[in-house]
Amino acid sequence: MESPLTFEEAQTWILAAVRTLPAEPVRVGDAAGRVLAEDVRSTIDLPPFPSSAMDGYAVRSVDLPGSLRVVGESAAGSPFEGTLGPGEAVAISTGAVVPEGADAVAPVEIVVNKDNGVEIERGLDAGASIRPRGGDVRAGDVVAPAGRRLGPTALAGIAAAGVGSVSCAHRPRVAILATGSELVVPGEPLEPGQIYESNTLMLAAALAVAGAEIVSGPAVRDDEASLRDALGRGLECDVLVTSGGVSVGEHDLVREVERELGVEESFWRVAIKPGKPLAFGTRGATLVFGLPGNPVSALVGAELFVKPALRALQGVAEPLPRFEPGRLGSDLRRNSERDEFVRARTRTDDDAVVLDPLRGQESHMIASASAAEAIVHIPRGNGELNAGAVVSWLRLNVP
Repeated sequence: MESPLTFEEAQTWILAAVRTLPAEPVRVGDAAGRVLAEDVRSTIDLPPFPSSAMDGYAVRSVDLPGSLRVVGESAAGSPFEGTLGPGEAVAISTGAVVPEGADAVAPVEIVVNKDNGVEIERGLDAGASIRPRGGDVRAGDVVAPAGRRLGPTALAGIAAAGVGSVSCAHRPRVAILATGSELVVPGEPLEPGQIYESNTLMLAAALAVAGAEIVSGPAVRDDEASLRDALGRGLECDVLVTSGGVSVGEHDLVREVERELGVEESFWRVAIKPGKPLAFGTRGATLVFGLPGNPVSALVGAELFVKPALRALQGVAEPLPRFEPGRLGSDLRRNSERDEFVRARTRTDDDAVVLDPLRGQESHMIASASAAEAIVHIPRGNGELNAGAVVSWLRLNVP
């Protein structure tokens, strides 16, 4: 039997099998969380006109200091019509058009109102408190690059640049299928030997955050006919994710049935804990993940392997998980054969993130793991990592 892949090798195999999904036009108002398939370029200079950076008076800097006659007002949406002449000023509000002839804005704090005029007792440089046309972006400039997932700031920039529709990769359709004759819908009475099924809900929540369109159904019993029917329907999606049935027990039938349905298995088993009995394969363009049935193992597999594939399908520029540096909150013994991924809570101490491992790290302990905010990478090796050691960790519940 071949040695299990490292998790980095497994990620490389998976990403090599990904083909970015086709693009579609999406209205900006519906594009939150979507991934750009093309660069978005501004349709206008932004600002589209010289505008005031504050409330005050538009003036000619050569007239200052001095007394000026107020000849009108420029308000947001209602610009002053005309050209500012010598010795004149125009009242102006933040964001309003700076009149022709003006080259500075005197803030209200330095202005003294006198009858129909104003007194400004100090000079201003040309350009003072004026936002120049195109000072943010010019028409044709890229305001959001391809491969970016659209969050609040990107959407605001795109809208401000006058773009009403963007090209985004299709959201991947992901079928989630829990397998096991012992699984029961939460809320139903349990018979001897049964447990409540939680993996579908957990995986759906984790993968939807990464942009997936979830297709799920009830758990499937461990018999070939039921599995063949459910797996066949799942293989019509962009991604099929199963939980359970991928180990070597008498009732672990998923991989065998998938082979009969034309799935070409790329690898089985990864040198990690939890989550070693993980399978990956393809049928045509469909990516097929076989996650272990233990809930924590399934969660780790989803974070390390399924979510990167979903990002890559959508064209995210850097699809692999973003590990961050932190410090271990307590001693941990290393595993000599496998990289471990430990559930932890986070806290801040002297501006450093400290990772406190949770009690109960066994792969079936999902209730104990429910308080986890992070998974911490403990590289394989001998001996212990002591409290305070620098480690890499991954935030949970992120796209």
